[in-house]
Amino acid sequence: MLLPVPAKPPRYIDPLSDFGFKYLFGNERHKEIMIGFLNALFKGQKMITDISYQTTEYGGDYVELRKVFFDLSCITQDGECFILEMQRREQEYFKDRCIYYVSRKINQQLRRGKSNWDTKLKGVYLIGLLDFRFKDSQDGQYISDHLITNADTGAIFYQKLGFKFLELPNFTKSEKEIITPLDQWVYVLKNMSRLKEIPSFLNEPVFEEIFKLAEISNLTKEERMLYESGLKAKWDYDNTIAFAREEGIEKGKYEEKKNTAMKLKEMGMPIDSIIKITGFTDKEIEQL
Repeated sequence: MLLPVPAKPPRYIDPLSDFGFKYLFGNERHKEIMIGFLNALFKGQKMITDISYQTTEYGGDYVELRKVFFDLSCITQDGECFILEMQRREQEYFKDRCIYYVSRKINQQLRRGKSNWDTKLKGVYLIGLLDFRFKDSQDGQYISDHLITNADTGAIFYQKLGFKFLELPNFTKSEKEIITPLDQWVYVLKNMSRLKEIPSFLNEPVFEEIFKLAEISNLTKEERMLYESGLKAKWDYDNTIAFAREEGIEKGKYEEKKNTAMKLKEMGMPIDSIIKITGFTDKEIEQL
């Protein structure tokens, strides 16, 4: 069954759309939104007071190194870098790509032409907003932290390199279960486009700001065209995936019935009985 396209846009834009993601989190004029999200994500491990945005395209140092594209990249006053990557669909080499992203950021910190190692690296952290579940994820665990650790003791080997993944399908908390600031942010990311107004438990300035920005009625004509064009592309893609999945299921069912009919035919079962069991016609069974 194809996915339905909404008859009219909701009140707020979808923060997980390509336009909505960059519009809300990648706006230099409203960087307090990104700062609030990062502070909630790191749960007091870090206290970020200011950031500056970096270009989201990085070319390789040599011709053979392909270009790297980040969804968003920002840096703190202390020089720590945060890469915010949104991924809607699972990809076979997604983890490899994340490693490549942070390695390029680390490489850029090295001073060229120095023969001695005298560089103190700044922290590099990648945050993945995932609209899918990792195959080994546990129900209800919507955030996972990954650091370089000692495989025998579990002790952290290096503090300044880390990965945080938010698996949005694993976030199933109701409004009454929202407790932490991170719960609030993930609830907004997952539910904003369905809401009619700001929930009472989000009564903080940063959420008032993000909901104000997210009102579709406040978009310019050009911004609205970009947003709606992106939504249409997303719906087309989702419908294509849904159709392909259904086709695969139907093909699988057919092959299963075909194998059953062949086995029954080999066992000498009467054609009439095979027809009742599989739904095939007598002609189809004769051709097996």
